[in-house]
Amino acid sequence: MASDYTVGDLVAEFLSACGVPTAFGIASVHNIPMLDAIGRRNSIRFMMARGELGGAHMADGYARASGGLGVLFSSTGPGAANAVGGLFEARFAGSPVLHITGMTATKFADREMGTVHDPYDQLAMLRSVCKCAYRVRSAQQAMGVLTRAAIDALSSPKGPVSVEIPIDLQREKIERPAMLDGFVLPLPPPRLPSDAELSELATRVAEAKRPMMWVGSGAAHASSVVHKMLDLGFTMLNSTNGKGIVSEEHPLNLGALHGNGMPEVQAFYRDVDLLLAVGTRLRGHETGEFAVKLPDNVVQIDVDPMANGRTYANRYFVGGDAKATLEALLPRIEGRLRVDPAYHAEFTAMKQAARSNFLATLGVYGSFSAQLRAVMPKDAIWVRDVTQSNTTWGNRIFPVDNPRNSILPTGAGIGQGLQLGIGAAAAANGRKTIVMTGDGGFFLNVGELWTAVQEKLDLTVIVMNDRGYGVIKRIQDATQQGRRFFADLQGPELSKLAALSDIPYFRCDRAEAFGETVGKAIAVNGLTLVEVNMNAVGEFPPYYPFNQRT
Repeated sequence: MASDYTVGDLVAEFLSACGVPTAFGIASVHNIPMLDAIGRRNSIRFMMARGELGGAHMADGYARASGGLGVLFSSTGPGAANAVGGLFEARFAGSPVLHITGMTATKFADREMGTVHDPYDQLAMLRSVCKCAYRVRSAQQAMGVLTRAAIDALSSPKGPVSVEIPIDLQREKIERPAMLDGFVLPLPPPRLPSDAELSELATRVAEAKRPMMWVGSGAAHASSVVHKMLDLGFTMLNSTNGKGIVSEEHPLNLGALHGNGMPEVQAFYRDVDLLLAVGTRLRGHETGEFAVKLPDNVVQIDVDPMANGRTYANRYFVGGDAKATLEALLPRIEGRLRVDPAYHAEFTAMKQAARSNFLATLGVYGSFSAQLRAVMPKDAIWVRDVTQSNTTWGNRIFPVDNPRNSILPTGAGIGQGLQLGIGAAAAANGRKTIVMTGDGGFFLNVGELWTAVQEKLDLTVIVMNDRGYGVIKRIQDATQQGRRFFADLQGPELSKLAALSDIPYFRCDRAEAFGETVGKAIAVNGLTLVEVNMNAVGEFPPYYPFNQRT
């Protein structure tokens, strides 16, 4: 008897075998066989985005909040092109996203014959923004390609991977692969450095008297061992994408106060005799485009050999998984570190001064971080868009206790926060999700609000509304002598927008009422919308680097 099992069925069963409970995207002519199989199997929740861009960000947010594979389905050609912005952000953030797209029928592919959605070199387009991109070229190859793609996405350094499956192959009947019985994705083990590398690393670390770590998202799984390094005498800070590996409320964690615009921090760096950079790029966005002078003695641990000296020069590089390397390092340095007795007290004083001085630059918004932290559940997922509040207190000051609970546009793209939050809420597993965005970013992809409505997500959206692109205005003030062209926005009243779908709406007109207002919204189970009327609260003051005197 001929099999009724198709490549589309294989895709659906493969994802289930990989433990994927949720996928995102849009049904279209070039992916219907795969989505039909998902619908018939009814083991994966498929969330319908309003656009492929939104779906890509949702898959990214889901991957970050869950720690697993985010899955996006798109059509070919225009649909795949629409997803590119979201795949770019996932690559920038190191998010394991598996993008499965259709393709023109095999006999027409790459021939520019004008078939429906006929793409011009789609694979090259996807390779330009993804870690890898593959095409399934025969039905028999599908299982192998999907396995390779999922391994690539989930192997460090993680990132998005695209797979094209031509529409004729999706419908092709095949024998069900026997290997799907008890399937386990064959992920490679994390790399552990050699004994020689570890001995050299230990020697260098043991010589330090004033040691500091800078940990990034590559160490997101290493929280327990990073805490042990602090117990040995290290201080630390984290990249913005590494918030929560250790709580910023820990007395020895400077958090995301990296030193740009902070003379207290930069002065302290001068007396740090070892900066151990673990799973971080030491990226320009966090160092004033590398203007911040870091300690002279940088030792770097990273699983990606390409990270070696990519930004700041180092004196020694160890290629290895962050957690495995630190766990192997610990017994080699225990009892050998002789930390300067004055070091921790000086660090504490510097941290207090840096925080206080930074908050003082924010005017009436200086209390917003503390107000929000007081009403937000400790385990809530904190998602942000690019907006003045996030660039300042949202990234630098607001404390987070778990890296899975902190999500932001790492590539600094506007309009991504809402969709990242929707994806995170889909993975929340009982956690509340809070999104903070500006009106410019919110209205860029406002249609995705109805994805959250349809999926009945537990999500509070805070819109910092100054009726314009506040960040752009600050750049124009600093670089164009204050000429603010094309930065004012007209949009619908948010109260009326919320009423369209019966979304509970709350409004804040006074700085001191921010926490109370958001707290009321958080207390409601389901989707809520909070508008902060910044024109009533007060203009957001200039912040670094726009408040510098030349």
